[in-house]
Amino acid sequence: MNQYQILLFYKYVPITDAEIFAAEHLQYCKELGIKGRILIADEGINGTLSGTIEQTERYMADIQKNPLFSDIVFKIDPSEGHSFKKLFVRYKQELVTLRYHKKLNPNTDGGGRLKPKEFHEYMQRDDVIILDGRSDYEYDLGHFRNAIKPDVDSFREFPEWIRENFAEHKDKQILTYCTGGIRCEMLTAVLINEGFKDVFQLDGGIVTYGQDPEVQGKGFDGNLYVFDERVSVRINQTDEHILVGECHHCAKPTDRYINCEDDTCHLQHLVCEECETTKLGYCSTDCEEHDRAAVASSS
Repeated sequence: MNQYQILLFYKYVPITDAEIFAAEHLQYCKELGIKGRILIADEGINGTLSGTIEQTERYMADIQKNPLFSDIVFKIDPSEGHSFKKLFVRYKQELVTLRYHKKLNPNTDGGGRLKPKEFHEYMQRDDVIILDGRSDYEYDLGHFRNAIKPDVDSFREFPEWIRENFAEHKDKQILTYCTGGIRCEMLTAVLINEGFKDVFQLDGGIVTYGQDPEVQGKGFDGNLYVFDERVSVRINQTDEHILVGECHHCAKPTDRYINCEDDTCHLQHLVCEECETTKLGYCSTDCEEHDRAAVASSS
């Protein structure tokens, strides 16, 4: 029986003295005993954490007592233990690093919201464009069928990528999505500011879509990349679930991400179980040889 829970949550809301709030929240989380990563900025809060059922229920109840977060939505996953090794609560200038030339407020500048059933229905149309609001390595593990893969390594690259590679779709209906909703909420604001008119986001992100009892993750191929010890979780609960991730070495279907064993590399790459064994966890022969040379020189 699962005795732990994983919480995923965010809210764009102005926080007065956010740096002080972050320091106080860190102390509160330490005393509560939870682990995870919580970012606090002047524009709101974004977090994912793990703890016992008692700890996480207490956290949700306490944070919702604050008028700023009374309506914050928590996405909850059962777990057999902690999904994080440490606790980080930090102040940042932006919840999602964008460094856009204009300050955007997703609450007023963003696009429309679609519930999972609506999003699934919209995806069936021939005249819509589905844009993944995440990084390319997340897309490689899993994505909505027919979604466009953005050639970006970080979210702040999106504005330039949109101008150079996506502007031709300004007259189309655009559907965006991300893991939990925070990135695509900001992405819709960017798209509208860049001249797109008909823009929507998946409300609650892929996580909510996978938990919805009606759609059950239908139309999402592969697995979802998550930023905790699980790394990969299944979203599509139907019989049509397939793997789209390809092994870095042999291109076989896989949903397993590992870090390269070379301490100077640590490239996170998809790998099948067979290649992880035969390649000894290295992403390349160069890394293996470099690691062996480093060990030899230190002995």
